[in-house]
Amino acid sequence: MATNFLTKIFGSRNDRLLKQYRKTVVRINAMEPEYEALSDEALRAKTQEFKDRVAQGESLDALLPEAFAVVREGSKRVMKMRHFDVQLMGGMALHYGKIAEMRTGEGKTLTATLPVYLNALSGEGVHVVTVNDYLASRDAKWMGRLYNFLGLTVGINLPNMPREEKQAAYGADITYGTNNEYGFDYLRDNMVYEAHDRVQRRLNYAIVDEVDSILIDEARTPLIISGQAEDHTATYLAMNKVVPLLVRQEGEADPRTGEGVTKPGDFTIDEKSHQVFLTEQGHETAERVLAAHGLIAEGASLYDPANITLMHHLYAA
Repeated sequence: MATNFLTKIFGSRNDRLLKQYRKTVVRINAMEPEYEALSDEALRAKTQEFKDRVAQGESLDALLPEAFAVVREGSKRVMKMRHFDVQLMGGMALHYGKIAEMRTGEGKTLTATLPVYLNALSGEGVHVVTVNDYLASRDAKWMGRLYNFLGLTVGINLPNMPREEKQAAYGADITYGTNNEYGFDYLRDNMVYEAHDRVQRRLNYAIVDEVDSILIDEARTPLIISGQAEDHTATYLAMNKVVPLLVRQEGEADPRTGEGVTKPGDFTIDEKSHQVFLTEQGHETAERVLAAHGLIAEGASLYDPANITLMHHLYAA
């Protein structure tokens, strides 16, 4: 009862947030005449000015009123659409990491351009997550006109794109794609051997369209990467040729003195654990034979990331 009484006096938390947002809306509206007077080039130059200020340590929160005013003016010129006050408030909610529910016709696609532009100023990329490829392509082309006008780049992340095209899409200031494709790209990036083969960069900021569908309904479907088992017949045959060339070491070296080996060899056997271990000499022999069969490059190591699986096959043989 006391809680209800205090809520009536001070309002709910949402009421207090909206009150703060309305104050910011007043500031944005006050800037409108100033930005209306700017030429297209001067308006576009604001983007680089904002980026420089962010690089010098100014926060995105501090830039919000000016950035939103620039997007609104750019939209008026390119899209012939002006952001309403309710859309400015929705953009603030999205920027601060909250869920914004907007009625049909209130223009959520246009609303999203505000926080997308603001967070792209960091130079670390923004992901716009849609429910299907059609919407990703449509919104990227539609809203891309506004972003391009303001000096930002836009990429579209679609299934079955070559790695270079995906890297270019993720390298853009703003990237559109589906939740599944972002998820699969993340999984694939964790399977590559070389860092330069990754397509995604550091995760920074994302806006999720139809958040209830994507984060609740779609979340019930796991993302799994699967495929046909590889044919390792040639590898097994090559390993069978390596093993007969290896000689067992007799004796065990003392870790402190290195003494105790009566006959140097390529491998030792731990009778207790039933395991085989290659010696330094054994590694050199195996690498030489595998290079002769073209399984590894001349001078390459078995411990190179691309050759790790060969170690498994060698020990199995």
